[in-house]
Amino acid sequence: MMAPTTAPMMANTLLVLLLGNFALIGLLPVICFRRDGRFSARWLLTGAPFFVAPVLLVLGRAGWLPPLFAGRPALQLALGVAAAVLAAASIVLIAATSEAHRVRPALWHQDDDAPAELVTRGPYARIRHPFYSSFLLAFVAAFLALPHAATLACLLYATVALTLTAQREERRLADSAFGDDYRRYVAESGRFLPRFLA
Repeated sequence: MMAPTTAPMMANTLLVLLLGNFALIGLLPVICFRRDGRFSARWLLTGAPFFVAPVLLVLGRAGWLPPLFAGRPALQLALGVAAAVLAAASIVLIAATSEAHRVRPALWHQDDDAPAELVTRGPYARIRHPFYSSFLLAFVAAFLALPHAATLACLLYATVALTLTAQREERRLADSAFGDDYRRYVAESGRFLPRFLA
Protein backbone atom coordinates (compact mmCIF):
# COMPACT_ATOMS: atom_id res chain seq x y z
CA MET A 1 0.00 0.00 0.00
CA MET A 2 1.23 3.51 -0.84
CA ALA A 3 2.40 5.67 2.03
CA PRO A 4 0.09 8.62 2.77
CA THR A 5 2.92 11.10 2.15
CA THR A 6 3.42 9.74 -1.40
CA ALA A 7 -0.13 10.38 -2.61
CA PRO A 8 0.08 14.23 -2.63
CA MET A 9 3.42 14.05 -4.47
CA MET A 10 1.83 11.94 -7.18
CA ALA A 11 -1.13 14.32 -7.37
CA ASN A 12 1.22 17.30 -7.75
CA THR A 13 3.23 15.52 -10.44
CA LEU A 14 0.07 14.59 -12.31
CA LEU A 15 -1.20 18.15 -12.05
CA VAL A 16 2.05 19.49 -13.51
CA LEU A 17 1.86 16.99 -16.38
CA LEU A 18 -1.76 17.89 -17.16
CA LEU A 19 -1.15 21.63 -16.93
CA GLY A 20 1.93 21.19 -19.13
CA ASN A 21 -0.21 19.35 -21.67
CA PHE A 22 -2.74 22.21 -21.80
CA ALA A 23 0.09 24.78 -21.87
CA LEU A 24 1.58 23.03 -24.90
CA ILE A 25 -1.81 23.14 -26.60
CA GLY A 26 -1.98 26.85 -25.76
CA LEU A 27 1.46 27.41 -27.29
CA LEU A 28 0.57 25.72 -30.59
CA PRO A 29 -0.54 29.00 -32.21
CA VAL A 30 2.97 30.33 -31.64
CA ILE A 31 5.03 27.24 -32.44
CA CYS A 32 3.10 25.55 -35.22
CA PHE A 33 0.46 27.71 -36.93
CA ARG A 34 0.49 30.68 -39.28
CA ARG A 35 -0.83 33.83 -37.69
CA ASP A 36 -2.96 35.10 -40.53
CA GLY A 37 -6.70 35.21 -40.22
CA ARG A 38 -9.28 36.81 -38.04
CA PHE A 39 -9.98 36.06 -34.41
CA SER A 40 -13.64 35.04 -34.28
CA ALA A 41 -16.35 34.27 -31.77
CA ARG A 42 -16.46 30.72 -33.15
CA TRP A 43 -12.77 30.27 -32.30
CA LEU A 44 -13.39 31.59 -28.78
CA LEU A 45 -16.34 29.25 -28.28
CA THR A 46 -14.31 26.28 -29.52
CA GLY A 47 -11.40 27.26 -27.28
CA ALA A 48 -13.42 27.88 -24.11
CA PRO A 49 -12.89 24.43 -22.54
CA PHE A 50 -9.13 24.73 -23.11
CA PHE A 51 -9.13 27.68 -20.72
CA VAL A 52 -11.61 26.19 -18.25
CA ALA A 53 -10.16 22.68 -17.82
CA PRO A 54 -6.78 23.77 -16.37
CA VAL A 55 -8.57 26.02 -13.87
CA LEU A 56 -10.79 23.10 -12.84
CA LEU A 57 -7.73 20.90 -12.33
CA VAL A 58 -6.13 23.48 -10.04
CA LEU A 59 -9.39 23.88 -8.11
CA GLY A 60 -9.63 20.11 -7.80
CA ARG A 61 -6.08 19.85 -6.50
CA ALA A 62 -6.85 22.60 -3.98
CA GLY A 63 -9.84 20.55 -2.75
CA TRP A 64 -12.56 22.86 -4.06
CA LEU A 65 -13.87 20.29 -6.55
CA PRO A 66 -13.80 16.91 -4.83
CA PRO A 67 -13.60 14.00 -7.30
CA LEU A 68 -16.45 11.51 -7.55
CA PHE A 69 -14.32 8.75 -6.05
CA ALA A 70 -12.76 10.73 -3.20
CA GLY A 71 -13.09 7.87 -0.69
CA ARG A 72 -11.53 5.23 -2.94
CA PRO A 73 -7.76 5.75 -3.07
CA ALA A 74 -7.04 2.60 -5.15
CA LEU A 75 -9.46 3.75 -7.85
CA GLN A 76 -8.05 7.29 -7.71
CA LEU A 77 -4.56 5.89 -8.16
CA ALA A 78 -5.62 3.79 -11.18
CA LEU A 79 -7.40 6.77 -12.74
CA GLY A 80 -4.37 8.97 -12.05
CA VAL A 81 -2.04 6.51 -13.79
CA ALA A 82 -4.41 6.31 -16.79
CA ALA A 83 -4.59 10.13 -16.86
CA ALA A 84 -0.79 10.38 -16.87
CA VAL A 85 -0.50 7.89 -19.75
CA LEU A 86 -3.13 9.75 -21.81
CA ALA A 87 -1.57 13.16 -21.12
CA ALA A 88 1.83 11.82 -22.20
CA ALA A 89 0.24 10.32 -25.34
CA SER A 90 -1.36 13.69 -26.08
CA ILE A 91 2.00 15.45 -25.83
CA VAL A 92 3.70 12.89 -28.08
CA LEU A 93 0.87 13.14 -30.64
CA ILE A 94 1.11 16.94 -30.63
CA ALA A 95 4.84 16.73 -31.33
CA ALA A 96 4.42 14.16 -34.11
CA THR A 97 1.59 16.13 -35.71
CA SER A 98 3.58 19.38 -35.60
CA GLU A 99 6.49 17.59 -37.24
CA ALA A 100 4.27 16.30 -40.09
CA HIS A 101 3.58 19.83 -41.38
CA ARG A 102 5.97 21.23 -43.98
CA VAL A 103 3.75 24.29 -44.43
CA ARG A 104 2.30 25.91 -41.32
CA PRO A 105 -1.49 25.47 -41.21
CA ALA A 106 -3.79 28.46 -40.71
CA LEU A 107 -4.48 29.27 -37.08
CA TRP A 108 -8.04 30.48 -37.19
CA HIS A 109 -9.45 28.02 -39.77
CA GLN A 110 -11.23 30.70 -41.74
CA ASP A 111 -14.01 29.72 -44.11
CA ASP A 112 -12.02 31.28 -46.97
CA ASP A 113 -8.74 29.61 -45.98
CA ALA A 114 -7.58 27.52 -48.96
CA PRO A 115 -5.37 24.60 -47.90
CA ALA A 116 -1.76 24.85 -49.09
CA GLU A 117 -1.21 21.09 -49.06
CA LEU A 118 -2.91 17.83 -48.19
CA VAL A 119 -0.94 16.36 -45.29
CA THR A 120 -1.08 12.56 -45.16
CA ARG A 121 2.25 11.77 -43.47
CA GLY A 122 3.02 11.11 -39.84
CA PRO A 123 -0.09 10.76 -37.67
CA TYR A 124 -2.15 12.04 -40.62
CA ALA A 125 -1.55 8.70 -42.35
CA ARG A 126 -4.26 7.19 -40.13
CA ILE A 127 -6.03 10.14 -38.47
CA ARG A 128 -7.45 13.15 -40.33
CA HIS A 129 -7.34 15.47 -37.30
CA PRO A 130 -4.48 14.32 -35.05
CA PHE A 131 -4.22 17.72 -33.33
CA TYR A 132 -7.86 17.40 -32.32
CA SER A 133 -7.24 13.79 -31.25
CA SER A 134 -4.41 14.99 -29.00
CA PHE A 135 -6.68 17.69 -27.56
CA LEU A 136 -9.38 15.12 -26.78
CA LEU A 137 -6.78 12.91 -25.09
CA ALA A 138 -5.91 15.87 -22.86
CA PHE A 139 -9.57 16.32 -21.91
CA VAL A 140 -10.03 12.61 -21.18
CA ALA A 141 -6.88 12.74 -19.04
CA ALA A 142 -8.24 15.77 -17.17
CA PHE A 143 -11.51 13.95 -16.50
CA LEU A 144 -9.72 10.83 -15.27
CA ALA A 145 -7.47 12.90 -13.01
CA LEU A 146 -10.46 14.80 -11.64
CA PRO A 147 -13.64 12.79 -12.26
CA HIS A 148 -16.15 15.57 -11.68
CA ALA A 149 -19.23 16.84 -13.52
CA ALA A 150 -17.33 20.01 -14.50
CA THR A 151 -14.44 18.15 -16.16
CA LEU A 152 -16.93 15.81 -17.84
CA ALA A 153 -18.77 18.87 -19.19
CA CYS A 154 -15.46 20.22 -20.57
CA LEU A 155 -14.75 16.89 -22.25
CA LEU A 156 -18.21 16.66 -23.81
CA TYR A 157 -18.22 20.30 -24.92
CA ALA A 158 -14.75 19.96 -26.46
CA THR A 159 -15.80 16.78 -28.26
CA VAL A 160 -18.83 18.47 -29.82
CA ALA A 161 -16.92 21.67 -30.67
CA LEU A 162 -14.00 19.82 -32.26
CA THR A 163 -16.32 17.49 -34.17
CA LEU A 164 -18.19 20.47 -35.65
CA THR A 165 -14.90 22.18 -36.51
CA ALA A 166 -13.54 19.00 -38.12
CA GLN A 167 -16.72 18.56 -40.18
CA ARG A 168 -16.45 22.15 -41.43
CA GLU A 169 -12.78 21.67 -42.34
CA GLU A 170 -13.54 18.39 -44.11
CA ARG A 171 -16.24 20.03 -46.25
CA ARG A 172 -13.79 22.80 -47.18
CA LEU A 173 -11.06 20.30 -48.09
CA ALA A 174 -13.49 18.18 -50.13
CA ASP A 175 -14.39 21.32 -52.12
CA SER A 176 -10.76 22.40 -52.57
CA ALA A 177 -8.30 21.68 -55.37
CA PHE A 178 -7.37 18.55 -53.37
CA GLY A 179 -10.99 17.31 -53.37
CA ASP A 180 -10.54 13.99 -55.18
CA ASP A 181 -7.40 13.11 -53.22
CA TYR A 182 -9.05 14.19 -49.99
CA ARG A 183 -12.13 12.01 -50.56
CA ARG A 184 -9.85 8.99 -51.10
CA TYR A 185 -7.94 9.94 -47.96
CA VAL A 186 -11.19 10.12 -45.96
CA ALA A 187 -12.00 6.56 -47.00
CA GLU A 188 -8.63 5.38 -45.63
CA SER A 189 -8.43 7.35 -42.37
CA GLY A 190 -10.49 8.00 -39.25
CA ARG A 191 -11.51 11.43 -38.05
CA PHE A 192 -10.10 11.23 -34.51
CA LEU A 193 -9.14 7.56 -34.23
CA PRO A 194 -7.20 5.43 -36.70
CA ARG A 195 -9.47 3.76 -39.25
CA PHE A 196 -8.91 0.28 -37.75
CA LEU A 197 -10.35 1.62 -34.48
CA ALA A 198 -13.02 3.90 -35.94
